[in-house]
Formats: sequence, structure tokens, C-alpha cells
Amino acid sequence: MPRAFITGITGQDGSYLAELLLEKGYELHGVVRRTSALTRSRLDHLYRDPAIYGRRLFLHYADLDDPTTLRRALFKAAPQEVYHLAGQSHVGLSFDLPESTCELTAMGTLRLLEMLRDLPAPARFFHASSCEVFGQPAQVPQDEQTSLAPVTPYGCAKAFATQMVSVYRASFGLFASNGIMFNHESPRRGENFATQKICRAAAAIKLGREREVSLGNTAAERDWGHARDYVRAMWLMLQQERPEDYVIATGRVHRVQDVIEIAFATVGLDWREHVRQDPRLFRPAEPQRLVGNAAKARRQLGWEPATTFEEMIREMTEAALRQLAA
Repeated sequence: MPRAFITGITGQDGSYLAELLLEKGYELHGVVRRTSALTRSRLDHLYRDPAIYGRRLFLHYADLDDPTTLRRALFKAAPQEVYHLAGQSHVGLSFDLPESTCELTAMGTLRLLEMLRDLPAPARFFHASSCEVFGQPAQVPQDEQTSLAPVTPYGCAKAFATQMVSVYRASFGLFASNGIMFNHESPRRGENFATQKICRAAAAIKLGREREVSLGNTAAERDWGHARDYVRAMWLMLQQERPEDYVIATGRVHRVQDVIEIAFATVGLDWREHVRQDPRLFRPAEPQRLVGNAAKARRQLGWEPATTFEEMIREMTEAALRQLAA
């Protein structure tokens, strides 16, 4: 039974990846932060299954800024594959929390790479990089050869981590791959992200719980895919003969405004009556025209996104409607 280790297993991507790996017969070890809350909603269905939890799924208390606990969990798990998804993942918050963003996202990755060097048996390593490393790209669309030019603290932290993965691969022979992930969403996305905020607002307004929603730059554009598709690419990267970096993206760009229109149409409402723009919610710097070219992933991994943007937003809105109505 292959063994895998996931940092950030309680997050959106971590929960989908956990399901995928369990379906493929893995023994799975995940890192969770010790908090006063016992509920980990994205993993509850696995945690409560006695045939899975404690038999094939094991959770370890550790944190990226606590090397002792992280090292202990990693060495106890002794995995063949390590998927590094944890970190401060909200781009907007990184302007308010630049130091902690860099500590967790940049230095946390470096610490983990150092630990991998010391494992008794080598493990294959996946790092979840981000399209935010491109920031103000010199070319459109972006691929694996595009220069890094981040414009946010989050992007800078991810750029550091991405380049360190490349250094450790070249210098120490680690099987280490960067997945340069463009934006990906799902019903499990956190409520402080724009897509989920919009979908939940549309559902709440439909149910009469709210009257309007305030948003920032609705003209902002992103290449959005579904997290369920993107974690499949993560797994495929670690099944290759040699480690390489891959852009994972749909190649299609949409506006925040498109999210608004699809979400409100899904619940049968006119968005113009409920959406307000708030200049205070604009970011100090906004990446420009981030759209990915995933030709390499299609060619070498055989990867294709299975869910369209429109299907994803409808799924998120319908899920929010069911959750709020329960």
C-alpha cells in the first residue's frame, strides 16, 4: 500500500486530494493544526468512517512554523509521496499579513525540503505553486518558461518557494515538482474568497437571509478551474519518470462579473438589484491577465480539466443553497 503525506489536508485541495488517494488505495497521513475546534468539515465524512480513519487515514498535529512537530509527523509517516499544499493561501490577506505569509508559505516550504533530504528513504515531493508568481507577465498565456514577476506578498512568497524547489531538485537530486496552479474553486472553497462569497451571497439573498453583497473589482479576470480536476494533476505529476514543473490551467479567462451573473442566474435573481461595489475592497496591486497554457500537462500527463467554469459556479451556488437551507 503506497503511503502519502499531505500538508494542508483540511483545506479545499487537501480534502479532494485525500479522497482521490484513498480511492487509489493509499495509506494517507495528513497534517492538521491544533486548534480548539474539533470540526474539520471538509474531512468529516472520512473522519467519521471507521473503515477509513485510523486504518488508512491518519492525522498528525503539526505546523509549518513548528519544525519539530512537522519533522516528527513526516518521519513517523515515512511516505513515498509528499504533497505540500499548506500555507497562507489568501492573496488579499497577504497585504495585511506579509510577514506571516512569507513565514508559512516561503520558509515553511524550505523547512520541508530540508526535512526531505534527511528522510531515510527518498520521497517524491509536490509543491503547490501559484499563478500569482507571474504577477505582471511578459507573455500571455503563461507557461513553464514565463519569467516570475510577482506583485503581491503572496506571489513573492510562492515565487521563493517555487525556486527553492527547483534548486533542491537540481542540487540535491530530489524528485520535486512544482505545480503552477491557476485559480481553482469548488463548493469547499473558503468563504473569504471572491467566488465563494458571491455564490453564498446569491444563495442567502434567494433565501431572504441577506439583501445585498459588497464586492471589490468585478472587472478582475482569472483563469478559473475546478479543484477536483486540479488535484488529479498533482497526483499525475508524482507518477512520472522524472520530476518537472507544470502549469495547470484551463486556458480560458473569466471576469468576477461572470461569476456574479452565473451565480445569480442559478437562483433566478437579477444581480443588478443586489450587488454593490465597494472601493475599500480593491487590492493595492492586481495581477494582470493571468491565463495559463497547460499544453505541457496535456501532452506529458494526459491531463484535461473535466468541469467547465459555468458548471463549477452553478455547482458552488447550488451547494451553498442546500447548505444554507438545511
